[in-house]
Amino acid sequence: MVRYSKSLLRLCESVTAKRPRTVIDHILKHGHITTQELRDIYGYNHPPRAARDVKEHGIPLERFSVVGSDGRRIAAYRFSTGGAVRLRRFSGRTALGKRIKAELIRLYGARCFIYSEPMSEQELQIDHRIPYAIAGESRQMKPEEFMLLCGSANRAKSWCCEHCENWRRLKRKDICALCYWAYPEHYDHVAMNARRRLDLMWQGDEVS
Repeated sequence: MVRYSKSLLRLCESVTAKRPRTVIDHILKHGHITTQELRDIYGYNHPPRAARDVKEHGIPLERFSVVGSDGRRIAAYRFSTGGAVRLRRFSGRTALGKRIKAELIRLYGARCFIYSEPMSEQELQIDHRIPYAIAGESRQMKPEEFMLLCGSANRAKSWCCEHCENWRRLKRKDICALCYWAYPEHYDHVAMNARRRLDLMWQGDEVS
């Protein structure tokens, strides 16, 4: 049975959002959670996003491989006992997160940075421009380090980032800083591919 530090357990207890809470509770009970369990038991079709939700609450996870039910190797996640817990947790529900969100709305308006569409404040989520897994988080947590995304854009960014060679192997901030998913207003590549991209959204009466 793995023994976890009190600081990690306190941080786990503070998480209330459903998806990261599900992952946390399963790991506390079973020691780890596999991508197969995330899909088959909990219905999460994008397991890395669920794991990322946990990390964004300051809880360190490590990925390793296990044998799945079909005999093939699959990914699994467990708490990283060697990683430092981010005691200054970043979450959209903290006072700091609310201040950053308010400042981004003041500067750019209540709109998705990818779709450029005006939206209600409740629909917008704070996201690191350069993924936390690559750049970590500065002590100042300046608003310019973050962007506002709707849920659809956030999921699209997560999928693209997690399939990028820089995420998987290189871990270079300078590569992310020139990517569309970090700075759609000025970029050189899309996940290390020489492309140009434009995302359009229609909503409400515009659909017809």
